[in-house]
Amino acid sequence: MSPEQRFRAKNIDPDVLGARLREARQRAGLTQGEAAGDDMSTAYISRIEAGHRRGNPDLLARLAGRLGVDLDDLLRPEEPDAAAQLVARLSLELDYVELDLRTGAAEQALTRVMRVLEEPDVPPDVERRGYYLKALALEAGGRLDDAVVVLEDAVGSFPPGVSLIQALIALSRCYREEGDLARACEVGERAEALLDDAALRGTAEGVQLAVTVAAAFHERGDVHHALRLCRRAVESAEQLDSPTARASAYWNSSIVHSRAGDVDAALPLAQKAIALLEQGNDARNMARLRLQLGVLQLQLDPPELDGAVLNFNRARDEMDWNDASALDRSRVQLGLARARLLIGETEEAQRLAEDCLTATAGISPLAAAEARTLSGRALIAAGRVEEAVEQFRHAILELSAVGADRGAAQLWFELGGLLQEHGAVSEALDAFRRAAASTGLTQPSFTPKAVSTS
Repeated sequence: MSPEQRFRAKNIDPDVLGARLREARQRAGLTQGEAAGDDMSTAYISRIEAGHRRGNPDLLARLAGRLGVDLDDLLRPEEPDAAAQLVARLSLELDYVELDLRTGAAEQALTRVMRVLEEPDVPPDVERRGYYLKALALEAGGRLDDAVVVLEDAVGSFPPGVSLIQALIALSRCYREEGDLARACEVGERAEALLDDAALRGTAEGVQLAVTVAAAFHERGDVHHALRLCRRAVESAEQLDSPTARASAYWNSSIVHSRAGDVDAALPLAQKAIALLEQGNDARNMARLRLQLGVLQLQLDPPELDGAVLNFNRARDEMDWNDASALDRSRVQLGLARARLLIGETEEAQRLAEDCLTATAGISPLAAAEARTLSGRALIAAGRVEEAVEQFRHAILELSAVGADRGAAQLWFELGGLLQEHGAVSEALDAFRRAAASTGLTQPSFTPKAVSTS
């Protein structure tokens, strides 16, 4: 008997072996006692045919000879049926979609998942996973409206459990990023109600849901409730053996603390999240988190300029090889521009802001407005006030295309202060009026000036 035959004899499914042996014995016209011969018992043959044991490899070889069959036929690997082969092939393709998303290749992920969904006779479980990944690819590519439509259609087909909660988390997040905060909270609370039924409270999915809902409540202005949710999420995450869950909790909690004005609490949380992500291979999120850390370092008093520039540059380098979105890249450029302006390098700050404006044209009105505002600040620092005010007016036009959004409201306040300071009073009042609908925001204290990095 060959080593391969011995391996198969020890690992074959007992039910499969039993059925093959019974068929071969019946085809040979032998009873179990006759098949057993002098070296086996009838009970031994009976237990093998019933699938209760595999049998000794040497005895199986003798039994195959007695029944007139090839041992390889008894031990051959079971061929999967066509349906199983289809599931295996499509599931592997969806694994590649997840890998594309993890590395920031959103368009490649979307192309790949569409090929899967266009296949004939896609099994329901595979189809549900495919639509979920399609929505994530659309979200990663900035197509939030399309992602919401896909998720709204898909969640009705998901059975209760982990997959449904993950889909609802994604839907809540997309609504939040669109600015529909009421729907974001509503969907998040719907998922929250399913956690106990699915025994998922305190799991990685439960943590992810908590921080997603917290972010939506924070954007609505309920900062205290958002912070409570984040604290509970961090406490739950720290009980889990899941670096990803803990990193997610730390990261989102850091963002909420930052936007609440508590940079001292936000900074160590972001640093903890980076330390955890460095253990994994999530390059795209690693770069985005370095960007967040750099932003926090600029908000310190005094700002950590060297550390911020280092994190922005590392984020940019990581994005160069993980196919990050144009919007993520532009945020890094904006971070570097702010740092250079604080250092006093006004020309470099303006160049970076202009590069960002070019990259975000037609993609993100908010990012474009931020770039114009920063460019205007650099022009003021260079003494070119009239050009700066013109940039602020263009920023107003860009910002007018943005709906209700906390980031947009903060930028309205910033523009109002800048326009008022430089004589455009009526436009300043209009900017303040546009911002007034949002609550919990304050006049930003960002003031461009040369700051020593020593």
